Amino acid sequence: MIELLQSLLQWLPESLQVLAIILIKIVVILAPLLVAVAYLTYAERKIIGYMQIRIGPNRVGFFGHSLWGLGQPIADAVKLMFKEIVIPSGADKFLFIVAPMLSMGPALAAWAVIPFGDELILADVNASLLYVLALTSLGVYGVIIAGWASNSKYAFLGAMRSAAQIVSYEIAMGFALVGVLMAAGSINLGEIVQAQSGGFWTWFMVPLAPLFVIYFISGVAETNRAPFDVAEGESEIVAGFHVEYSGITFAVFFLAEYANMILVAMLTALMFMGGWLSPFQGLPVVGDTFLAAPSLIWLLAKASIFLFLFLWFRATFPRYRYDQIMRLGWKVFIPLTIVWLMVVGAVIMAGGIGPWLH
Repeated sequence: MIELLQSLLQWLPESLQVLAIILIKIVVILAPLLVAVAYLTYAERKIIGYMQIRIGPNRVGFFGHSLWGLGQPIADAVKLMFKEIVIPSGADKFLFIVAPMLSMGPALAAWAVIPFGDELILADVNASLLYVLALTSLGVYGVIIAGWASNSKYAFLGAMRSAAQIVSYEIAMGFALVGVLMAAGSINLGEIVQAQSGGFWTWFMVPLAPLFVIYFISGVAETNRAPFDVAEGESEIVAGFHVEYSGITFAVFFLAEYANMILVAMLTALMFMGGWLSPFQGLPVVGDTFLAAPSLIWLLAKASIFLFLFLWFRATFPRYRYDQIMRLGWKVFIPLTIVWLMVVGAVIMAGGIGPWLH
């Protein structure tokens, strides 16, 4: 692929060729991501609608046809782009506009180090796991600044609740990631995936099952998704930290939330379920057929399972009380991750167990 791009851009100076290839890679990653974010909102309304015996979007289509409402995300985007941006009197206008960018920027920049295959990656840095953890931690600043800059007590209260929740569950997520790097012996996402090669029984979700569950549930809480969406509890604080936002500024917060959902689902698949590796790898009945071959399709299928769980949780569970959320994070998840890290460390020091920890 790189050779083909270089041949097409050979008329450019070498330095510009490198820049052009990087820009093309960024577009190839971000364009499908933004489309996926838009249609994840459509999938959410359809799936939850079917679960609750409703229809969901079924009117807006393309070229004058309904097509099951597939044009609904496009209609929503156009509506939000042309709505007026209302800035409250007394608000800090500069920070009010910057806050959505601070939420969206890290959610997109984290994809620079996400591997989609052995060679399908924008930047293969050694500390890619550390890079993702650092960037995703920056999103909380957008939430806090949005609540403070809005000059609204409802927005500020929502920002404080959301920030406390995000910070609390990031600690549990960080400890879960420590277990992954201990098992893989690397903080490079590509090497973590390769450490799980051999079949579904060699994936880290088996020896690190508690960390696997804690990481995903913490990801649901960190993205402020139901049942952890107290920051947006309409019956309590209207709509949370973005209550004063409208138009495209509100849409950017919306995009950041769904981009983070996809990122959490992708990271869970990479670190605990073998990434792009086939679940049938190493099975004699499959042999060397295409079913055993690593593929981007396997990665997308695994991530789709976790995205479905995001939507299923919203349709099923009632919202937690705030004290219950804090108790779960501090008194259950963090102690459990610390205990399991000690178990993993002891097993590794003792010489390992099975095909996982050595």
